[in-house]
Amino acid sequence: MDNNILGLLKLRIKRGIDLAIRDANTSDPYVVVQMGDQKLKTRVVKNNCNPEWNEELTLSIRDIKTPIRLTVFDKDTFSIDDKMGDADVDLKPYAQAMQMKLATLPDGCAIKRVQANRTNCLAEESSCIWKNGKIIQQMILRLRNVESGELVVEIEWVDIPGSTGISGGT
Repeated sequence: MDNNILGLLKLRIKRGIDLAIRDANTSDPYVVVQMGDQKLKTRVVKNNCNPEWNEELTLSIRDIKTPIRLTVFDKDTFSIDDKMGDADVDLKPYAQAMQMKLATLPDGCAIKRVQANRTNCLAEESSCIWKNGKIIQQMILRLRNVESGELVVEIEWVDIPGSTGISGGT
């Protein structure tokens, strides 16, 4: 096992909102997730600028300072897939919530609120929520380098037995 892995991150790509039109009047969007040398992608949703993916992708996290880059593409049959914007997920606020070492809280309790600002890709305030004994952060990311579009994603940490974990890795 790779000792440098702090843990796993479940990244749920829920849906896209008002994504850019790249074909005649719609798009066939999918999301590529990159972090360091890891690259994962969702399935393509045909003819939909408000796609519902509801897919869970798992990344191994070696450094919480490495941003997770999400890029939306339009699947094209005969030409290169068009880019439809990108956004970064910043793990640092989530890591800070994890480091509070909370015991038990009521479900749905917000532990940390992250304001949308120029340094992150949040479209609105995002909260780290306590749910079933885990901390989950749901966020709406505004896509950059594109005329419109947002992604709704959720992250959840998974500890690996024997690894330092998010709180030990800072």
